Amino acid sequence: MPTSSSAYSAFAALLASSANPVSPAELHGLLLGRSCAGAGFEVAPWLADAAELLGGAPEDTVRQALIGLQEMVKGELTGEEVTVVLLLPSDEAPLTERAQALGQWCQGFLGGFGLTAGDRALSAESMEVLQDLSAIAQVQNALDESEDGENDYMEVMEYLRVAPLLLFSECAKPVAAAKPSLH
Repeated sequence: MPTSSSAYSAFAALLASSANPVSPAELHGLLLGRSCAGAGFEVAPWLADAAELLGGAPEDTVRQALIGLQEMVKGELTGEEVTVVLLLPSDEAPLTERAQALGQWCQGFLGGFGLTAGDRALSAESMEVLQDLSAIAQVQNALDESEDGENDYMEVMEYLRVAPLLLFSECAKPVAAAKPSLH
């Protein structure tokens, strides 16, 4: 299984070669956002949403990579041990580059989530997660190349590996029939 960072560079090269100026992080965020909002894992709607971000139908190699990415996310969200691997540049990449990708990931996630969730009412916890993601999308330029910057980046990464799961469990997991409320 390739590490997420080598997958990131491979995906970035693929997107660059196909004249799609979209970051793999933003695409992965979009996919995870829509999945966590309950879009399900049908291939066609995902490819349609991806095509919108890419500004046109992806060519075959990109299409295959997008389908593979969705399989990976489906496995992560529905598997036994629920873990999310973020598609981001490797730890060797300059912090500014990684922070920018993190911001793009958050933008993609918020876009995908909003696209799918629409006006659905969410719990306070979920609203807080979305606000956090929105804040993280803004701070991408605030991290500087320093020990503190590295630590902040790592903390944000850890948070982003867990936060989507909360939204997924609220919005996308099939829930048992709720008892009628007495309000």
